[in-house]
Amino acid sequence: MAEITPVPLARLTTLRVGGTPERMVEARTRDQLIEALREVWAQGDAWLVLGGGSNLLVGDELIEGTVVLIRTSGITRVESGRAGRVRLRVEAGHDWDDLVEYTVAAGLAGIEAMSGIPGSAGAAPIQNVGAYGQEIVETLVEVELLDEATGDVETVPARDLELGFRTSVLKQHYGRGARRSGVIVSITLELDEVGHGEVPVRGAQLRQALRLAPDAAVSLRWIRETVLATRAAKGMVLDDADPDTHSAGSFFQNAIVSASFARTLPPECPRWPLAIEVDPVTVIPLASFDGVVPPPVSAPPDVKVSAAWLIEHSGLGKGFHLPRSRAGLSTKHALALTNRGGATAGEVAELARYIQHRVQSEFGLLLQPEPVLVGVEL
Repeated sequence: MAEITPVPLARLTTLRVGGTPERMVEARTRDQLIEALREVWAQGDAWLVLGGGSNLLVGDELIEGTVVLIRTSGITRVESGRAGRVRLRVEAGHDWDDLVEYTVAAGLAGIEAMSGIPGSAGAAPIQNVGAYGQEIVETLVEVELLDEATGDVETVPARDLELGFRTSVLKQHYGRGARRSGVIVSITLELDEVGHGEVPVRGAQLRQALRLAPDAAVSLRWIRETVLATRAAKGMVLDDADPDTHSAGSFFQNAIVSASFARTLPPECPRWPLAIEVDPVTVIPLASFDGVVPPPVSAPPDVKVSAAWLIEHSGLGKGFHLPRSRAGLSTKHALALTNRGGATAGEVAELARYIQHRVQSEFGLLLQPEPVLVGVEL
């Protein structure tokens, strides 16, 4: 590990805001990362790890403690044991979109719809990153986790991370900390080996986003290029020259609500019913079996509704900003809060609070922030 002169996190985060830490170290290898974190934890210092800086809103004041920059990289093929499947072990600091490009070039399917998402591979499981109906939970096998409590590197199966909609046991949500404290050292994915020809597109949401018929077949390369073009049109692909991309991506989560609440929203509000998990096994003790099998109990599934639609239809259109504020909504996508040039974290937070208030007043729903907030209150 190398201790370096601290720089403002405004230079290292995609929102381009954030104060300067007291101390900063850079880890370029797996061993350096483990050494740096064990040292910081042994000293009892406050700490923050930073990969791509894409899902983070950091306050403007001096940041206490140590910021550890994760700059590790590398992709290794490992044995899958399943025909037609390939496993990849990826170092935590590896650029996520570079990983997606690697898989597409190798003809490996499973994460191509997540092209263009900024950030690092190690951050992806923390919030179960996803796009267009594809999520990392579908391909993640395990992670190597450096546990803060023990200082040991553990192999943690994906099922133990409790991956849900933009969440996991490692995610620090606004208002509460992570349920397990540690840092991902590497991730292992299992992907389908489909080659470079045209293949059926799984997932109704992805087909809808790509405007494909249910029976359409396209190549992984076509999916990647189409997703990149779609995201770029929304200002969701990083571009130094475009202020619309100076953001943390989608600032608010698409809301998960009950079916009954969804019915109170205008019918034109985009929504996607979530899949119902059905237990296929019913166990009835033989001594009490009367020859009748009770019907399964079903309930309407929860519904995911579009936060972008709610924002725009609460009267806050693309490009909206508060008077004299240098933070504003993207001119291309109402879900992205952007730094229009020299904005502070305080200005971004002020805009976020105003949006929450407007949406709650109009629709009775409090939008929740997706980025991790450090030294900032909404």
